[in-house]
Amino acid sequence: MRESIFETLSYYGFPLEHRIRIRANNALEHIMKEIRCRTRVVGSFPDGHSALMLSAARLRHVAGTQSEAKRYLNMNLLRKQEIDMAIEMAEAI
Repeated sequence: MRESIFETLSYYGFPLEHRIRIRANNALEHIMKEIRCRTRVVGSFPDGHSALMLSAARLRHVAGTQSEAKRYLNMNLLRKQEIDMAIEMAEAI
């Protein structure tokens, strides 16, 4: 635990608004739930390629409809944090 404490606490280096979103992988879980739902409807696939094609089609649909409409993380917050850290370091010198 002592060896990996910095990796564990690196989460707190992000802005609060980002920590709320990255603390869990709900977005990924939601996509996987949709793929499972679609594959259960089909039942059995003739081969692995068919299952892969169905999953890829669902991922393309999700990427085309959801990600264009809203942004998951606001990158301006990270840029502002980086600038603030640079200013603090310059003042310390």
